[in-house]
Amino acid sequence: MLDWVGQPGGGAWAMDGKGLVLVTGATGFVGKWTVISLLRAGYAVRGSVRDAGKAEMVRAAVRQEVGAEAVDRLDFVVLDLLDDAGWAEAMSGVSSVMHVATVIRGDEPKDPQIVVRPAMEGTARVMRFAHEAGVNRVIITSSIATVGYGHGQVSGRRTYTEEDFTNLAGMRWTWAYCIGKTRAEQAAWAFAREHGMALTTIHPGMILGPALDADASISLGAVTGLLDGTTPAMPNIGFSVSDVRDVADLHVAALERPEAAGERYLATGRYLWFREIADILRAAYPDRTITQKIVPDWIMRALAYMGGPVRQIINDIGNEKHFDGAKGEALLGRPFRSAEDAVLGAAESAIRLGLLKAPQGKKAAA
Repeated sequence: MLDWVGQPGGGAWAMDGKGLVLVTGATGFVGKWTVISLLRAGYAVRGSVRDAGKAEMVRAAVRQEVGAEAVDRLDFVVLDLLDDAGWAEAMSGVSSVMHVATVIRGDEPKDPQIVVRPAMEGTARVMRFAHEAGVNRVIITSSIATVGYGHGQVSGRRTYTEEDFTNLAGMRWTWAYCIGKTRAEQAAWAFAREHGMALTTIHPGMILGPALDADASISLGAVTGLLDGTTPAMPNIGFSVSDVRDVADLHVAALERPEAAGERYLATGRYLWFREIADILRAAYPDRTITQKIVPDWIMRALAYMGGPVRQIINDIGNEKHFDGAKGEALLGRPFRSAEDAVLGAAESAIRLGLLKAPQGKKAAA
């Protein structure tokens, strides 16, 4: 039986509105902003949560952005990516699905299936139950992890597009998140082709921008660690930065533009070196002592053999991966927000929400 959180309200409204969209992972950083973008666009939203106790927290965060009237078009269901229970009922009345939910960890697990299994089984479950319910339109939040890896790049600069697909067999260093997302996306495209479903995948880079509450993305750690001194030195790498608001808006644009069916879209802005993120924060917060130290590449490679967080970035050490977001910008109909705006939005919200680990007045060692 489907476990509703509160009374279902979106379905009835959706009969006269633009439709009811099921958003998985509504408690997440991207999930909350996707709910906001959909409500602003006039849709009713059914958000999935694993923990019923988090539904009101999401509702409160969303209400701050869209107001109480729009939140009347939002309801919640309890679903698990690894359990069939409730999925058939959750699809009732739904016109489209946005599969945002994923497992993200700050370290590399000893058992990669902790990450890989939810990615693969969860995506397969979404596609299967959507198809069985007659829901043809599915949009999946993928990642640059399914685009720019395993292509033999070990040094220098290279630009990737939506035509590139990660080659897991070509990766020197395994990475559970990359494995799970890549295999899940491959399986989703195969299922969509077999059953004639209209699938679109959205591919962010490092997602920054303003957090809505304390349940923020691990990626904000690149900013908070510099602000509070818990990052004493930076790896010599960079990131194609994505503003969470653009990522969410691109999901809605994909839903509303028929030409987006069957396409992949990079949601990536300018490439920023980690040291450039530090420079942006140093200029904006001159009262904070932000490190200028860089960890040598050889140390990072040595640490990678021990596992842990370094394993998640070791494939980028020594090379510069750019991701061309022009196709995504064209679909959105405007340029993506600047990488600087994304960094500063993350910083401002982290300070305001009390997400820094060290006291705000404390100076960290340079």
